[in-house]
Amino acid sequence: MTQSREIRLTSRPVGTPAAANFEIATVQVKAPGPGEVMVRNTWMSVDPYMRGRMYDRPSYVPPFQVGEVLQGGALGEVVESNAEGFAKGDLVSSFFGWREAFTAPASTLERLPRVANVPDEAFLGVLGMPGLTGYAGLLEIGQPKEGETVFVSGGAGAVGSVVAQVARIKGCKVVATAGSDAKCDWLRSRGVDHAINYKTCGNLLDAVRAAVPKGIDVYFDNVGGEHLEVAIEMARPGARFAECGMIASYNDTEPTPGPRNIIQVVGKSLRIRGFIVTEFAALRPQFLKDMMGWIADGKLAWEQTVMDGVDKAPDAFAGLFSGGNTGKMLVKL
Repeated sequence: MTQSREIRLTSRPVGTPAAANFEIATVQVKAPGPGEVMVRNTWMSVDPYMRGRMYDRPSYVPPFQVGEVLQGGALGEVVESNAEGFAKGDLVSSFFGWREAFTAPASTLERLPRVANVPDEAFLGVLGMPGLTGYAGLLEIGQPKEGETVFVSGGAGAVGSVVAQVARIKGCKVVATAGSDAKCDWLRSRGVDHAINYKTCGNLLDAVRAAVPKGIDVYFDNVGGEHLEVAIEMARPGARFAECGMIASYNDTEPTPGPRNIIQVVGKSLRIRGFIVTEFAALRPQFLKDMMGWIADGKLAWEQTVMDGVDKAPDAFAGLFSGGNTGKMLVKL
């Protein structure tokens, strides 16, 4: 037996999640039985979609239960194995985040390679779920063509930063928004043509119009709200919208009004499609091949924001909604 600290949901947040909605508990982790593996987590992820799981309502994933440990993407090392194909020291990914250690069936784990010059935690970010989300959403739904203009909201986040860079790699002009001058500077350093600080630019529509007066062909949405309205206004006929997230509304306590200019969807023949990354799981081998190649060639880079200790996980999660992260938000365990 070994001890592990874990984070539990004590109540469902109303508005922005607060410390009172979480508690830390210490549990005993049992030795692995037949076909099981004990893992000590080294990294865990917090992601905006987790906010939706804190509501008690049907969705594409079941809601978190009050009083139970939370779940999320994690990386760890095998401590003890009683399953074929897993040995002590192996790097594995799981959905058993928000805890320091666990024992689980080997079928719930994926053994990962260690890649030269790429840190393990990249498999929770640029080479993991956020990276695949950006890659698949842009290429499969946005379908950008060389010379077109791509607009990315939340361009310095874990997903948006991948979208912005892949769009540049594909020969597109890119305009992206972010919530600080430092984030905008980083985007420009990665080849983004126009980076807009949406918190200080004044009128967002005017800022986007000044950057790309001829309009946009692809919109990758991580924010929703005003950003979506601006994208509809600036869309060229036949533009494609990949609706990945609408973080501006995740903590709203009342229904958010829709875009006031939604009627333009008809006249401009816009194609708007929401998606969940699991729809594109079959693309993962090609995604990893492309991403590792671009990283090796210096065409793609990433940022990450790290907090230390499982007890900091609620703070890291809350930071997603205040713009506290550049790139992927991670907790080092």
